[in-house]
Amino acid sequence: MEPYIIDFTVGFLIGMLAGLFGVGGGFLIVPTLVLMGLPIHTAVGTSLACISISSLGSASMHMKEGRVLYRVVVLKELFSVPSAVAGAYLSGVLSERVLRTAFAGVLLYVAYKFLKHRNGEDAEDSKRIKLHNVPIVGVVAGLSSGLLGISGGILNVPLFHSLAGVPIEYAVGTSSMAIFFTALAGTWEHYRLGQVDLSTALLLAPGMIVGAIIGARLVTRIHPKKFKLAFSAILMILALKLLL
Repeated sequence: MEPYIIDFTVGFLIGMLAGLFGVGGGFLIVPTLVLMGLPIHTAVGTSLACISISSLGSASMHMKEGRVLYRVVVLKELFSVPSAVAGAYLSGVLSERVLRTAFAGVLLYVAYKFLKHRNGEDAEDSKRIKLHNVPIVGVVAGLSSGLLGISGGILNVPLFHSLAGVPIEYAVGTSSMAIFFTALAGTWEHYRLGQVDLSTALLLAPGMIVGAIIGARLVTRIHPKKFKLAFSAILMILALKLLL
């Protein structure tokens, strides 16, 4: 199989999961890039570059369906962007073991809160959204983005839902839009540090864009309870992978 076909297929699968769960896909891109031979810090920066390009695909679809809460995006990014920049610098200071352990603990806690949280029938009622908690989501997601190259999306959806009371479908759509700005800020700082492989990012991006659009279309076909179980399972598997 031709290398570009492999790149497109890998990008497509990651993009579809990213569009479906509103997560960017960095938690899958980084280990994939490491397996492809990139150093860990370059893999982190390149992952963010891929996400910056592909996130527009899923975000555009969610915008078309009216599942993006723009005021939440703006408020969240006011805190995420500077946090992502700070995280990019910290990634070169902290040891990988410290990063893995701390982030695994955060993921397990978020998975627990996500499963425990109840939001009635997940009615589409934006009036119940707790905007005062959105900055917390922004700081946590931004730091994790810059530190680990995961776009922060893996935390956006459960934190939007459990802390800010955003219904699942809107949490996914809003996360997809917010991811672009956070990832772009992290990409810029990693690029300045020489930690972005643009050729690899451009090879993966087309598949990720197509996959993200398809994944975004599937969101409304999954029951909120099943969505929570699937998303929490992803969080726990990722946490255990980081620890082990």
